Amino acid sequence: MESLVLGIVAVGAFALGAGALFVFLRASSGGMMRRAQDESERLVADARREARELTLDAEKEALERREAVDTEARDSRRELTRAERRLEQREEALDRRAEQLDRNEQSVRDRTANFDREERRLEELEQGVRGRLEEIAQLTVEEARERLLEDLDQELREEASRRVRAMEASAKAEADTRARKILATVMQRMTSEITAETTVSTVSLPSDDLKGRIIGREGRNIRAFEAATGCDLIIDDTPGLVTVSGFDPVRREIARQALTRLVQDGRIQPIRIEESVNRARKEVEQTVKEAGEQASVDAEVAGLHPEVVKTLGKLKFRYSYGQNQLRHALETSWLAAALAHELGADVEVARVGGLLHDLGKAVDRETEGTHAIIGADIAKRFGVGRDIVHCIEAHHEEVKPETVEALIVICADAMSGSRPGVRRESSEQYIKRLEALEAIANSYDGVEESFAIQAGREIRIMVRPDSVDDLEATRLARDVSRKIEETMQYPGEIKVTVIRETRASAVAH
Repeated sequence: MESLVLGIVAVGAFALGAGALFVFLRASSGGMMRRAQDESERLVADARREARELTLDAEKEALERREAVDTEARDSRRELTRAERRLEQREEALDRRAEQLDRNEQSVRDRTANFDREERRLEELEQGVRGRLEEIAQLTVEEARERLLEDLDQELREEASRRVRAMEASAKAEADTRARKILATVMQRMTSEITAETTVSTVSLPSDDLKGRIIGREGRNIRAFEAATGCDLIIDDTPGLVTVSGFDPVRREIARQALTRLVQDGRIQPIRIEESVNRARKEVEQTVKEAGEQASVDAEVAGLHPEVVKTLGKLKFRYSYGQNQLRHALETSWLAAALAHELGADVEVARVGGLLHDLGKAVDRETEGTHAIIGADIAKRFGVGRDIVHCIEAHHEEVKPETVEALIVICADAMSGSRPGVRRESSEQYIKRLEALEAIANSYDGVEESFAIQAGREIRIMVRPDSVDDLEATRLARDVSRKIEETMQYPGEIKVTVIRETRASAVAH
């Protein structure tokens, strides 16, 4: 019974739960359907609203596009109207131009006809004038033509001279600029001291009593000394000094050293004199050798024959116009090498040629001939190269220079010997050089006066204006400079200036 009751209760509870569930599910489904219907109505309203907005935007855009097209069409019509107007104006202008051309053509035809008439009339006049001129001038046409051609020829020569003068000035200016640049580049690399020229040497004495001992009994000591050295001893009233005189600088140096040693020793007699001179000779020979070797090292020249080096070293005691010749040889070598480098020539040939160019001066008192030829013979004898020998023999142009290196050595020699202050000249030689300059200038026709100025580095020539014209003055300057080059020896360069002056004066009363 209880089981039945429990079963009935269970069934009833199940039925109640199922009914409640059914009621709940039905209520939930109805709510969802209402929400879905509300949402769908809202979406439809939104879609309609967006459709209306899109339609309005499309209509607005279409309206704007239509307005733009209408504006563009109006602009195009206006531009077309302007183009048609311009075209009409051009057509009118072309019509006017064609009419003007027709008028010009007619005018040209008229002028041509007038020109032909005038030409015939001028020919008639020319024939009449020609006949009249022939009567007046008593010249035929051919003679007048010849005279005219002569005048034209003279004008052309004058014009050619003016152009040549202008071209020479331009070329000289350019050459001077380049030459100054090269020379300045080379010369700034080295300087050298200046030594006074001398043919005597002095020896100091501790007391004047030694003068009598140097002379010796009946002059035997002084005679023995002069015979051994080949130099003269001058013993005068000068206190504390004895002068050694001689033109051979090596012998003079031997004599000076020997006498200095004898004075220090105090024993002066013929045997001691001979011993002292022999000892001094060996020392000087060693000094000469060392000087030649040092010069070769300083000039960066290697491979010279020992005799060439020895001869070069003798220049240590040789001076010319106050310039030490060994120092001059080194300067010339350095300058020649620098110039060759600047000009793209053979640097080694120029270097050695510059070092040996005055080699002959070391022995020119022992051998006949000029020092350039003597030096070339010495160099050739001891195997120096042919190009270098040519530089030596041609450096004073006794032999015509045939290579660039020879010309470079000539320039380097002149630069070393003529730079300001390096050489000195006696008053007599200086005056003779100035007189020779003025004599050359005065030898030409039309020269009124000439003045050598700037220590002989410039000569100014005054010419008579009625005898020499401007073109002739230019030729005169060129001729004088050429004659100076051919007939004179001088350091550096000499400027020739021709002055032609015309004056007019009047007196007011």
